[in-house]
Amino acid sequence: MPKPTGKDLILKVLKEKSSLKQDVFHKNIKVFEEMKSVIKEVVADLKKEAENIDKRIIVDFSDKGPHEIELKVAGDVLFFHMHTNVFEFDKSHPIWKTSYVRDHPSRSFCGMIYIYNFLADSFKYNRASDVGYMIARIFTNNELHYFVEGKRQLGFLYNDFPNKTIDRQAMKNIIESAILYALDFDLFTPPFDEMQEVSVSQILEASENMRIKTGKRLGFRFQADSDQID
Repeated sequence: MPKPTGKDLILKVLKEKSSLKQDVFHKNIKVFEEMKSVIKEVVADLKKEAENIDKRIIVDFSDKGPHEIELKVAGDVLFFHMHTNVFEFDKSHPIWKTSYVRDHPSRSFCGMIYIYNFLADSFKYNRASDVGYMIARIFTNNELHYFVEGKRQLGFLYNDFPNKTIDRQAMKNIIESAILYALDFDLFTPPFDEMQEVSVSQILEASENMRIKTGKRLGFRFQADSDQID
């Protein structure tokens, strides 16, 4: 049997890997589009009830384009962002311990959707130096099997990659878990010693746009936030 040429090897990779990545990417686009629809439903359902609790509570949704969704709930903003690349997992990752992936390694290629949490006031007052936090990321493969890496319930409720496929109910559950986490993830007062010094430019900017840097765990290690609900 003749030894494969460089061209043969390139075509083999294009067939086995590049084509697969295209499939995963387009599946992830469809997942993200459906997630937009689910978020819209969740917002419509929550908005009416929230107004009955307190008319000052804002629940809203904004489509920011093909790869980004903004969900505002009270003092929090959640950004759902679809990455445009396809990823494979390091061999040390737990998914490789499952026969589902070991038997068919191509199943390890996934699209990824991030969920970030910011303070609503950071955008309201144009505080560009404020920080947000990634609270979860959703992985979906070519067969629409999915799992979630994240904080608290986001990290352990949605991790049955071999058996679970993503659908509207799964999306709704993830979205509601993300909202619950954001609402429970409170703004802590930064350590006093870390806030003593402030530059003239910072205080001048603060007087105009309140731009002194703010984040829910500013001055604390985010990893110190417990994954367990108190």
